[in-house]
Amino acid sequence: MSTLPVYRWRLAPDGYATRRQLRARGLRPGGQQVAAQLERPRRRRGPLVAYLYRIDLAKPVRPMTPARWAALAKANTARRTCPVCRRDAGYVIPPTLGTCVPCAYPEQYAA
Repeated sequence: MSTLPVYRWRLAPDGYATRRQLRARGLRPGGQQVAAQLERPRRRRGPLVAYLYRIDLAKPVRPMTPARWAALAKANTARRTCPVCRRDAGYVIPPTLGTCVPCAYPEQYAA
């Protein structure tokens, strides 16, 4: 088992990228293993770690199919639907409330 090369923050060589950087280029890791890691030192805590992937081994992002678009729309609709009143709230319901704001605070929204 070999250890990963570790680079300090902002000092990684060319040819490596994080998942987010790959995505910005329209790429994905594509099943490859982590090639290196970045470490950003912090005071009083352990360092922040970011994993790096090789850009030359990255694959293009898979295109969205109509079925995937439909599944995403259905999931977003479920996030906006109040489980109590079953109405579309017009916004994503906060997980801390679990319901739309009028259902969470009925005394403030009484007509």
